[in-house]
Amino acid sequence: MNAPIRRLGVVAAAMFCALLVATTIIQFAQARSLDSKPGNRRTLLASYNKERGSILVGDMAVAVSKPTKDDDLQWLRTYPQGLLYAGVTGYFSFTYGSSAIERNYDGFLSGNSDRLFYRRLVDAITGKPAQGASVQLTINAKTQAVAARALGNQRGAVVALDTKTGAILAMVTSPTYDPNLLASHNLNEVQSAYVSLNNDSSQPLFSRAINGDLYPPGSTFKLITTAAALESGKYTPDSTLLGPAQLLLPDIGTRAYLPNDFAGPCGPTGKTSLSNALKVSCNTAYALLGMDLGQDAVRSMAIKFGFGQPLNIPLSVTPSIFPTVLNQSQLAQSSIGQYDVRATPLQMAMVSAAIANGGKEMMPYLVSTVRATNLDVIQRTDPKIFANPISSQTAQELTTMMESVVTDGTGMNAAIPGVNIAGKTGTAEHGVDLSADVWFTGFAPADNPKVAVSVLVENGGTAGQEASGGLVAAPIAKRVMEAMIEQ
Repeated sequence: MNAPIRRLGVVAAAMFCALLVATTIIQFAQARSLDSKPGNRRTLLASYNKERGSILVGDMAVAVSKPTKDDDLQWLRTYPQGLLYAGVTGYFSFTYGSSAIERNYDGFLSGNSDRLFYRRLVDAITGKPAQGASVQLTINAKTQAVAARALGNQRGAVVALDTKTGAILAMVTSPTYDPNLLASHNLNEVQSAYVSLNNDSSQPLFSRAINGDLYPPGSTFKLITTAAALESGKYTPDSTLLGPAQLLLPDIGTRAYLPNDFAGPCGPTGKTSLSNALKVSCNTAYALLGMDLGQDAVRSMAIKFGFGQPLNIPLSVTPSIFPTVLNQSQLAQSSIGQYDVRATPLQMAMVSAAIANGGKEMMPYLVSTVRATNLDVIQRTDPKIFANPISSQTAQELTTMMESVVTDGTGMNAAIPGVNIAGKTGTAEHGVDLSADVWFTGFAPADNPKVAVSVLVENGGTAGQEASGGLVAAPIAKRVMEAMIEQ
């Protein structure tokens, strides 16, 4: 064989090898990513040719597929209580894909997960119709419904956690939307609904409990500042703090004062105990306390509780924020949950849950089990510790201090007769119109915790500029805690 023919043969062989390698990569390595591309119509149609698994709350399906007479889209995804659970289930749409649990558990719900391979094989051999697995949520149906009714049409969110396990018992966001509008097989109506929802200034597609624009936590952040003080060894609940009627902020060119939310100082002589400062929510005392502790101590405690840390429940949670570099004036404001401090309602529920659980902060989770069609458990979520931000002694001291907030402090509207409640209110001013986001976070019963709650109401809700955490958010939290305690 002469040299030109030999070279041609080598080139041809190399081309065949390249073709073989490319085909192998496409069919095996890239198969899943190609299948999951939003524009892959073949895969989309195939997903509608088998029954998608249900999403369950207790024994009730909150997302279920129903057969249709359509040859192409043979199953229709429906949401019997769409408005109540949209922030959890998300939507499953032919045009716009999926969100929330529908997206994060798509492999199980669609039946395409590798964990279901042998079940798919058995179904194919026996001729049994293909069907996805069901996903069991941790949500408590009664608590979810009570939280939604208590929040009403006000913009905001409610989160309730099992203090011992981290299981999410309620996660409500308002305004909400109807996922049935996006799951419809009338694609023109779906497009119109999505455009309307996406352009809505109230952002109903975002879960205010875990995503979207985060909120200044206001005085609920004083729990973290208090924890930093107690853990430092320099302070006890009885330590004396200065609590003047107003505090001249340092590091500011013009004379700027930080006032309390009430007229006058926090004690008859301008002094107060740490415990009383929390009870009456004394801004000036906590601003001075934060500056004394230093930004590293306050920031470190915020990080220990979860600020700045990524979290999946399995929905992706936007990390809460404590600023990285602060001057003294900014530290004073940050120590009372203002300036650039931002938090999710889930994060503040985690803070209360950690205090309730003796200093152990559990990883929050939304899915308890995944079950095959024969009810075999394919996947189970076991409770695990997220962090140990504080000692059991600090947790107990904080609990006692938080109880006083509810018995005769700013959180009296969260009181439940015959039940010890621990809590903290928050009123976080923002914007030029002095509107405030109002908060309550706490747990019950304080002596044997069962549920931790966080409530956030944007711009004071229906109370407007007259709102406070104690007036608006505390009664909502009370109803949610009652709903769990009564079960």
